[in-house]
Amino acid sequence: MIPALFNWSGGKDSSLALYRILTEKKYQVTTLLTTVSQEHQRISMHGVRVDLLKKQAQAIGLPLEIMEFPDMPSMEVYNRLMSETLTRLRKGGVDHSIFGDIFLEDLRQYRDEQLAKIGMTGVYPLWKQDTTRLVHEFIDAGFKAIVCCVNDKHLDETFVGRIIDRSFVRDLPANVDPCGEGGEFHSFVYDGPIFQMPVDVHPGEKVHRTYTAKCNHTYDDDQEVQPVDNGFWYIDLI
Repeated sequence: MIPALFNWSGGKDSSLALYRILTEKKYQVTTLLTTVSQEHQRISMHGVRVDLLKKQAQAIGLPLEIMEFPDMPSMEVYNRLMSETLTRLRKGGVDHSIFGDIFLEDLRQYRDEQLAKIGMTGVYPLWKQDTTRLVHEFIDAGFKAIVCCVNDKHLDETFVGRIIDRSFVRDLPANVDPCGEGGEFHSFVYDGPIFQMPVDVHPGEKVHRTYTAKCNHTYDDDQEVQPVDNGFWYIDLI
């Protein structure tokens, strides 16, 4: 099998992509690689605690590598830290990097360009597949996931903390992608066919946070960008 690292978010798309990779047996996943907020010790964007991330990796039975980033890092800082980590893994014999991306063309182009600089190749097992079919495949496979974060421009606070099941999918507004591929929601998977045991997780307090970020979807440092306020509902999983 081909050695590969897996870019792991802890969520639904990552889990389904990993399930397919493990079932196919073409790639040997040597490491789960996750980016974490250095200040808050939580998974970037998802807001999930690092201790739950570690328990999740242990339940799956794969080594976990954590990359810590400062809050809202510049692309220069992000690229440097990512390049240093991937170069080290590349020297260890890993030359493929697996992602759970589905639709975002500019993000894939950015990833592939960065990987090519250090002699690695991106792998995208869910790429361009119908997201309604994917979310039902996820549910039918027996995965269990809780929604840990929603973008308040698309979903209200009643969706955060819900289990991803057929009822959840039916309740999604028509403009929300069933897999949240537009960043509408994120999830934490705690059980399923890739797990040796379920992760013991419980919903805690709901909080709302607003972030001011640069709107730049091309990942081009030279492009002029504008600040945009984004609001998110989180549930503190414990």
